[in-house]
Amino acid sequence: MGKTDEAGRGLTDRQKKWFASVQASLERDTGKTLAQWVEIVRRDCAETRPKARIDWLKTHYGLGVNRCAHILGEAFPSELGWDDAAGLRAALWTDPASTAILEAIEAAVADFPGLVTGQRKGFTAWSNKVQFAAAKPLKGGGVSLGLALAPNASPRLSEPKNEGWSERLKAKLALASPAEIDDEVKTLLKAAFERS
Repeated sequence: MGKTDEAGRGLTDRQKKWFASVQASLERDTGKTLAQWVEIVRRDCAETRPKARIDWLKTHYGLGVNRCAHILGEAFPSELGWDDAAGLRAALWTDPASTAILEAIEAAVADFPGLVTGQRKGFTAWSNKVQFAAAKPLKGGGVSLGLALAPNASPRLSEPKNEGWSERLKAKLALASPAEIDDEVKTLLKAAFERS
């Protein structure tokens, strides 16, 4: 399934550096450490939903979305699920047929060197230096596979609309069975990987 970092978050080195820069700039620009922000949110914010907490931080302290998400991820890690990749996966991939397609994708990318697998609430992602593919189950069955390729790379690909994964994934492919992870799809996955 690819390597994950010590917290099980499935972050690339580039993503880890980005999170570290958000944390460093938070302290530099606000004069408060991440630990102090966590204490403020836990103590003073009466909101219970993540979006409401973000709005509260933005309204009361003028923080941007990335900084809010970083603070809330530290203050309430179990709510975001970053520390529970297995739990996120189990909650997302409940349909056995869709899970079989996911497993076929995982088998197709398993030997990519330096592969990082990241499990998010709404999708499973694969990265090299940056994300090159993501998959999510479709309502009614099947899987949507996003790739960091142009939609014209194959007639089987289309342009994604509001998928929720990385904006780098410019093409998507609807998959109805594991058998559709054929040589062409494996070639597309490899091409997307090599571009990342």
